[in-house]
Amino acid sequence: MRTFTTSDGTRLVIEETGDPDAPVTVLLLHAWTLSRRTWARVAALLPEEVGEPVRVLRYDHRGHGDSAGPERGSTTIAHLADDLAEVLTEVVPTGPVVLAGHSIGGMTIMALAERHPELFAARVAGVGFVNTSSGDLGKEAPGVPAPVARAMVKAQLVHGRLLERRGMTKLGPPTLLRPYLRWLLFGVGYDRAHLRETAEIIATSHPLTLHGFLSDVLVHNRAKALTALSSVPVVVLAGGRDRLTPPKHSRVIADQLPRAELVIYPGAGHMVPVERSREAARHLARMARAAVPVG
Repeated sequence: MRTFTTSDGTRLVIEETGDPDAPVTVLLLHAWTLSRRTWARVAALLPEEVGEPVRVLRYDHRGHGDSAGPERGSTTIAHLADDLAEVLTEVVPTGPVVLAGHSIGGMTIMALAERHPELFAARVAGVGFVNTSSGDLGKEAPGVPAPVARAMVKAQLVHGRLLERRGMTKLGPPTLLRPYLRWLLFGVGYDRAHLRETAEIIATSHPLTLHGFLSDVLVHNRAKALTALSSVPVVVLAGGRDRLTPPKHSRVIADQLPRAELVIYPGAGHMVPVERSREAARHLARMARAAVPVG
């Protein structure tokens, strides 16, 4: 565990596992209202799956987890991308890096390519896009009519703003969130322990994190940024029952990157890092092995 302070004074909490002297680093970026804990199982599996020394980093985005709370005006994907650029420059100053982003974490990688193309080209040796989208979100959700999906998004925005105006710093008791999160985030055959953990993390999220980042996610449109990945190994992982970022969003990303590998897990939902931890670790490990410098 360590802390890192960005140039604008935001404190980020970073967790490191694996070999700190390894030639390759895998950096895992979590989803909106979640935390680095989402990637814990994948992080634990990576050294075994890589079969060689590997450094694994995961950190809580600003406004999430143990990092500094959200500040008005900074709850944007662009800010997350700038934070990532600083982490890469200061915490991982040398060597190839494999990036994996879950949901807003994947959007952050796209924004990194858009805002810091030279850094991206020089350092990134592989990318995993997990349950994410290049844009056009919030208009529909599998299993409900489009107007209902739009109403659900609006309700989350209103709820977050209302809680913030009331001075609340958390979203509420996790037990109350579980039924909704079970429907929204998980597929068939889910592990109840994973649902409990996910609800606990989301319940502690700040209302500004909820509505601030959601507002920015709804205008996220970075399909053009994917052109920077045309020569980078990419794997796109999706859940067939994902209601937040349905599989068609993953197909759009893969279509923009003909060399990318697209994998859809039919029974999984939006939580592939916990629902399919072993499979996700294997895909990332393959890219990490390929990134090891020769000689």
